[in-house]
Amino acid sequence: MHHLLPMMAQRDDFTEDSHKSVRVNIMGTMSEVVTSRPPAFEKKTSATQIPPTDKQKPNTCSDHHNAQNVDESDSCIESQLEPVECFGPYFRLIPCSGQVKELQTIIRDRNTSRSDFKFYADRLIRLVVEEGLNQLPYSDCSITTPTGCQYQGLQFVKGNCGVSIVRSGEAMEQGLRSCCRSIRLGKILVESDLETHEARVVYAKFPEDISQRKVLLMYPIMSSGNTVIKAVNVLQEHAVDEENIILLNLFSTPAAARTITSAFPKMHILTSEVHPVAPNHFGQKYFGTD
Repeated sequence: MHHLLPMMAQRDDFTEDSHKSVRVNIMGTMSEVVTSRPPAFEKKTSATQIPPTDKQKPNTCSDHHNAQNVDESDSCIESQLEPVECFGPYFRLIPCSGQVKELQTIIRDRNTSRSDFKFYADRLIRLVVEEGLNQLPYSDCSITTPTGCQYQGLQFVKGNCGVSIVRSGEAMEQGLRSCCRSIRLGKILVESDLETHEARVVYAKFPEDISQRKVLLMYPIMSSGNTVIKAVNVLQEHAVDEENIILLNLFSTPAAARTITSAFPKMHILTSEVHPVAPNHFGQKYFGTD
């Protein structure tokens, strides 16, 4: 029995050495794989980099503190909107990305089914509504996080509401509700006379204090601009200032844009496209009455 102990010890030494060599080989192989693997997202830099100037340097804490010392009524979120010079400084387009162009194409396509039409129209509406919310005033606020830290943020200034022009404007209400659940809503019904084709207001219902609010006026298709002009006139009759109206639109013709901006040069207008041909089938297709 005693003569077997040296052999067993040698066997254990061999087993342990073999395990170590296997581990070394495996770790060596893994390290080679890790070091030889290219990074998934490699930031490309130019051969010669220009050092940032004072204007290009990131903001420091003092810069951030100074940026917060602004009047609450004038503070709003900066967005990359594209102004259309020929229609004035307050007529703007949302950034035309590939996604936006695809949504516009699907909505204009006559072969699009109603379910797809409503789905992609809601997506485009949401993009326009989100940009419209950036035009509303914000104020500074301080909150406490779950970890007990203080965070300096922003909050909506109270006093905003939405007004839809019935019927196609009602398609945009859900998009606004999805972003602002508690926002007050009003409605305006404008119809065209069958004989004279002149737009006339049939029904209007607003919050009582609408004259003290910022108004998000919703109307997806503008062909002539007459319906919007009638709706804005009604808002002004209720003491709503022109500067406090933000028109949210999906498609506008150049003629409608010129008509509205000429009548209300200080009203903010936000749309996704200006094109000579507007998809006038929008309301019927969206609500399934085509």
